[in-house]
Amino acid sequence: MILLQVSAEYAIVPGTMGRALITGASAGLGAEFTRQLAADGKDLVLTARRVGPMEALAAELRDTYGVEVDVLTADMSEPGAPGRLFEQTRQQRLDVDFLINNAGSEGPDLIQSRGWDRHDAYIRLMMTSVAAMCHEFMPAMIENGNGRVINVASVAGQLSAPGDYSYGPTKAYVIALSKALASAYRDQGVYVLALCPGFTHTDFHASERLTEMKRGMPRWLWYDADVVVREGLTALEKGKSEYTSGRLYRLLVPVLRLRFTQGLIRLFGVKI
Repeated sequence: MILLQVSAEYAIVPGTMGRALITGASAGLGAEFTRQLAADGKDLVLTARRVGPMEALAAELRDTYGVEVDVLTADMSEPGAPGRLFEQTRQQRLDVDFLINNAGSEGPDLIQSRGWDRHDAYIRLMMTSVAAMCHEFMPAMIENGNGRVINVASVAGQLSAPGDYSYGPTKAYVIALSKALASAYRDQGVYVLALCPGFTHTDFHASERLTEMKRGMPRWLWYDADVVVREGLTALEKGKSEYTSGRLYRLLVPVLRLRFTQGLIRLFGVKI
């Protein structure tokens, strides 16, 4: 059996089943990814800022599905967090062949929120960390000829909405990055997908402002997390580089991208 030497300290055996590493795994879409992958027999590495919820989730996954689950704490808004996380997986000999960049949050207002430090940390969380995690974990996948990456983006990254100076633009970068990586490495056995959910029932909308927004919206605009994750995993295996989850959003986004529609949005100041 030939070993592919990734470094002097770490090697991957072709054909072995590695682990899926999920950032932002303590709740929301991240937690749903862990459950669906564990149900398929995939061993996991969970990472997020809050260790308590992750430990509880890890215990549930081990008991329910009999998979191995490791828990590593990391704050993706901190400088160097992806590199430190990669070194932890190397030291613990955790072979990662499936990466899900899911960590994220609502952003500060680029213009009205004073103090650049908050924006700097937000950019690291939403964009820099995604690129850095791909930089750290994808080379071994490429060398092994097998790997999967899902970068959780958003419908907001496919559109230009008045007043969205932070969240949507960061997700647009994630989409562009994912499509470029997918194009470059799909033929080498590494699939990369930008998953673009619309409004989804998770605790992402637990803040006071977003909860109030949710109350004022039609229920048919919202999808359950299990649907988003299931569709994303299926789209990834089909080799798609960008996927909008939810039939409604797959119909709606092309219409909202039309120049005429964009003009109406600017005219009436509609927030989408």
